[in-house]
Amino acid sequence: MRKKQKLGFIGAGNMATALIKGLIESKTYAPENLLAADCSEAAIKKISGDFGVECTPFNSDIVTESDVVVLSVKPQVIREVIENIKGGLRDNHLVISIAAGIPLKMIQDIIKKDIPLIRVMPNTPALVLHGVSALAAGPSATSAHMETAKEIFGAVGDTVEVTEEMMDAVTAVSGSGPGYVFYMMECMVDAAVAVGLEREVATRLVTQTFLGAGHLAKTSTYTLSELREKVTSPGGTTQAGLEVMNRKGLKAVIEQAVDAACRRSVELGKTK
Repeated sequence: MRKKQKLGFIGAGNMATALIKGLIESKTYAPENLLAADCSEAAIKKISGDFGVECTPFNSDIVTESDVVVLSVKPQVIREVIENIKGGLRDNHLVISIAAGIPLKMIQDIIKKDIPLIRVMPNTPALVLHGVSALAAGPSATSAHMETAKEIFGAVGDTVEVTEEMMDAVTAVSGSGPGYVFYMMECMVDAAVAVGLEREVATRLVTQTFLGAGHLAKTSTYTLSELREKVTSPGGTTQAGLEVMNRKGLKAVIEQAVDAACRRSVELGKTK
């Protein structure tokens, strides 16, 4: 467990709460080495009460007292937040941003200091400590800085390292991905009800099937294609269902959905 380095969150919303929970439960950080700031009194009271973490309404306090600063605020307010804290940032600070669509260059241009920056795209399953986060290093971030960031976000799931140019693709796949999965689950539940199952039973079957299949895919040494083939007996029920999906062009639909999300992410990034 870390004894010296302090980690501060500017913004104490759902993702910061998930990270704090994961860091404490995994014993990566002790509560006394974590800090959080938020303009919402209710948010900081909850963080303090639930986890014993020191909280403040002042972002500047986080910068003063922390070695690593996580910007966990909404993209529309990040410029204002950075303008407020930039005077207190030291050369040896590590700043990690999880503000969606905000390029590191924009943060660097506001700070006007050459300090280590890392951009991270987590996803909502981090709220239950089963997320995946993509990390992109800025020019001044070293491998040691990346290891620190991976340790932080590894407390709420898996981590992958990408170049910042790939963040729009990451957003389209893992950022938006839970929405696609939930929609497919909805469709499967509706289909199950249509063939006679009660909705509650159908929901339990579908939810556990997705959970189990995901866990199997993650832990198995087989590829996704091999796993699919293993459950697809020639002339069997799975083959019948997959044949309909192929005829209806499911693969093309998914490819088009990811492409549309990626292009939209690019567009939104240009408006920041």
